[in-house]
This record gives sequence, C-alpha cells and structure tokens, in this order.
Amino acid sequence: MEKPSDAYPAHWEADVVLRDGGTARIRPMTPGDAGRLVSFYEQVSDESKYYRFFAPYPRLSDRDVHRFTHHDYVDRVGLAMTAGGEIIATVRYDRIGPDGRAASGAAADEAEVAFLVQDAHQGRGVASALLEHIAAVARERGIGRFAAEVLPNNRKMIKVFTDAGFTQRRSFEDGAVRLTLDLEPTEQSLAVQRGREQRAEARSVQRLLAPGSVAVVGVGREEGGVGRSVLRNLVAGGFAGRLHAVNAAFAPDVTEIDGVPAARSVGELASPVDLAVVAVPAERVPEVVEDCGEHGVQGLVVLSAGYAESGPEGRARQRELVRRARRYGMRVIGPNAFGIVNTADAVRLNASLAPASPAQGRIGLFTQSGAIGIALLAGLHRRGAGLSSFISAGNRADVSGNDFLQYCYEDPDTDVVLMYLESIGNPRKFTRLARRTAAEKPVVVVKGARHSGTMPQGHAVPAIRVPDATVSALLRQAGVVRAGTVTELVDAGILLAGQPLPAGPRVAILGNSESLGLLTYDACLTEGLRPLPPRDLTTSATADDFRAALEQALHDPGCDAVVVTAIPGVA
Repeated sequence: MEKPSDAYPAHWEADVVLRDGGTARIRPMTPGDAGRLVSFYEQVSDESKYYRFFAPYPRLSDRDVHRFTHHDYVDRVGLAMTAGGEIIATVRYDRIGPDGRAASGAAADEAEVAFLVQDAHQGRGVASALLEHIAAVARERGIGRFAAEVLPNNRKMIKVFTDAGFTQRRSFEDGAVRLTLDLEPTEQSLAVQRGREQRAEARSVQRLLAPGSVAVVGVGREEGGVGRSVLRNLVAGGFAGRLHAVNAAFAPDVTEIDGVPAARSVGELASPVDLAVVAVPAERVPEVVEDCGEHGVQGLVVLSAGYAESGPEGRARQRELVRRARRYGMRVIGPNAFGIVNTADAVRLNASLAPASPAQGRIGLFTQSGAIGIALLAGLHRRGAGLSSFISAGNRADVSGNDFLQYCYEDPDTDVVLMYLESIGNPRKFTRLARRTAAEKPVVVVKGARHSGTMPQGHAVPAIRVPDATVSALLRQAGVVRAGTVTELVDAGILLAGQPLPAGPRVAILGNSESLGLLTYDACLTEGLRPLPPRDLTTSATADDFRAALEQALHDPGCDAVVVTAIPGVA
C-alpha cells in the first residue's frame, strides 16, 4: 500500500458534546501546538503523569515535545481536544509490528495507543470521546487493533477501554494490564457510542432549559425592545433562578432595571451566569460571546438577526458565531431565535418573546420558525393546553431538532413531542432518534416547504431537495405522526397528551349519522385498524343516549378505542 502524504487531515476535525453537556473540539496535533502542549502538561497532576509514563515525569523534554507534535498522520497520529483554545486532553497512536517495534505498511495493522487528560476535565467523558475518534482514524489508516498498557491502579482508564464495546483481550504482563482492542465496530460498540451521544446531547439541552442564572444582554433603559421584553417575560414568569440585565451602554450609576441587577458586561457580575440571552445587533455579538465565554457561561440563546438569512456575509458571520461559542464549550440556540421556555416548577423559565407565559403541561414543542412558534403557542393557549418545554431554534446553527429529541426522550415531564421542521439536516440520525423516541412517547411533525423543495436561507444545513413522498416514508418508518398543518399539530398534541395509547387496533364507532359512521369505518381500515361495525344512534339520539352507548363501548372487552361522531340536532 502506498503511504498517504503528510498533509494535514482537516476532515478529522470535529466538535463533540461531552458528558456534562459542554462542547470541545477534537483535531490533529500540529507542530504549532508545542507551546500549548507544554502548558497543558504543566497543569496535569503528578499522579496522572505517572499513570501515563509509568514513572515520575515532571516535565516534557524538547525531544518529547517534538515527538508529540510532529506526525505523519498515517503511522503516527496525535489528536488534541481543546476548549477555550487550550489543550485539555491528548491521544496518540504509533503503528507497531509483531515484535512491538515501530513499523509501517499494510502488514502492520496494530498500534499502541495512549491518553492523557487534564485532571480538571476528568469525568466528563473526554477519554471515551477521544477513543471513538482515534479508532475511526486508525481504521481509515488500515489499523485493525489497538494495544494499550495500563497500570492496574489506573482504573478510570481501564474502564474507558472495557466500556467501549470493542472486542478485547486482557493480560497481565510485567506489572501492567495489557489490553488489545479489535477496532471493527460491533453492535455493542455502536450502542455505547449512541448511548454516550444521547446522554451528552440531552444534557447539553437540559443545561440550556434549566439554568440556575440568566443574563439578558442588550436590555435597553427605555421600555420596549427585544432585550427589555425578554427580561420582562422572565420576571413575569417567576424565573426561579438569578436574573441579570446587561448592556455595555449602561451608565455607571445604573444598578438595576425593573428590579433586576444591572451591569455593563457579564464579567462585571458578582455571581456566575449559566445562560445568556443575546439581544444586541449582529455586529456586537462577537464581543458578547467572548465576554460570556471568558466568564464561564454555559449556553447562548441568540435572538439577534442579520445572519445566514441575510446572505453570504451573514452566513460567514453565523459560522464565526458557532466557532467562537464552541471554542468556549458553549452551545447556541439561534441565531434569529424566538426564545426558549421551561414550565417546570423548579425552573419557570420564559426566556422568549412570547407575550404570555405558556401554562404547564406535558407537551414538548420545537420549531424552526419564530412565526410558526407564535402561532403554535397561541393555538395551544386558546385550547387550554400547556407545555413542558419550548425551543424556537431560528437558523439552528447549532442546537437542532435532533438535540431536542435527545432531550425529550428522557425528560420525565414530556409525554408528547411536537415539531415544526423546515429542513432535516441529518435525515439518517433524525430517523434513528425519532424511531427510538416514538417507541416511548408520540412524536408529531409538520414539515414545511413540502412542495417547493426550498428552505429558509438561514438554515445551516446542505440544501438537499428531498421529494415530499420520501419525507413521508421516512417519517412513517420512524413511527412519527405527520400532521398537515399547524392546526392539526395542535389537535394531535392535545389528543395525545390527554389520552392513553389504545391497547390494540379494535375501534368501536358510534354516532347519530350513518354516513359519518361509514366514513369513519373506511378511514380506520385505511390506517390499518380493525373497526367494529358502526353503531347508528339515529338523529333523534339525546345526550343520555350518547352517554349510555359510550359507557357500553368503553366496557366492551372486544374494544380498544372508541370514535364518536355527531351532527348537530335540528330544532
């Protein structure tokens, strides 16, 4: 096999969500990382260094630094995980032959692998994420097995290897545990990866929806304006955590707005902030992101417009927004978002532009359109239905419907998931997540742009034209209920949130119109149900007649569900 070039493999770069919901970047190590590597190593404890090198190793020599930063990306590969631009963990492999010495070529299909994770970031799933990525890189380069030597006391690292789900062998040699992992994916390894992904992405959304403190950045001193409206809604909704109003234009003597502590920057606040709601002009967002990232903010809801929906310049601005946020481990809802809501008693978060705080309920709602979000919230409010959570993702440059499905899958406060989607960025992943979620709780979707094949310009996904029939088949195979309109979406959500699932397909039909009964009978057959012959109560049926017939049908052991049809009586 001809050895590939030493060109930098940019396709190995990836942003990952960690166990605690924060984000980090994985990328190949380069010679330019020498200074960062030395700084990283200085922050690693003596114990972790000992576990890595099997001996006291207080500092890296110049030769070590050169070896760990210079790779051919074939036989010797090193990956770094970074947060805030600094290295927090490394992993490397070196191809070896049957004699355990350095080797190259297709005949040498084994490599030694080793990790080092900064102590402050241990327990976040860093090593597990790095193992997944370095294993994929190794397979790409023709390596089929990893070998690792681990000290017996390094139980955390041993657990990373044993929990990965790869076929493995273990032996004890010269005072160390030797592990050999076959890198061919197994059903168990894929399940482990998807489980890690699910927990991490769900946790990242949970951090956004259940913050202990919120700062609204861009609150004006005068009434009105987006920032002031969001702050007012947070106060009116009774947010259970700490609130802060931030605006760089505040005079030094401004200490509060609407009774909320005020400051000119997040850095000036005396207490930490979990979530920042950003409502400043797009050109000022980068400085806000830096301020938030430097002071430990965990997530952003960006209401500001002027991004990919406005053209090529805005699209570049949107990519830079996400890059800056991920550099600090923050996830982003938006830009051009309408806001988020969590009605749980312990949170009571209405960080949105919704004029009225939604009532508490069992429906989780995700929309890609602020206007549709307003219509859905209004429709649910008119019908007296409540929500558990709501996300209007706007351009969904980062947090998407797939992330929301991960969250709702394990959220005990959500019984039904409603989604308005204008695009499906990763159809394969969406189908997998929707199928799993729909097996536990109903998922109902309205798909916009059904026939035009277009999507709003702001969406950060490839513009793929998918026929509507294909979308319908995809949703059907995933067990998703497809609604045709937002009104149908509301109707289905209210029905499913208030009704248990039938025990089987047998349906009783009763009503005061024989024609309506026959139409209902045909509709049930079309949907694969087993309807019983319709019972016609005739047009003279009274309310008592309906009540008696319904009670009889509900107590019939041969019936799983009842459909009641009715035409108004004629005086």
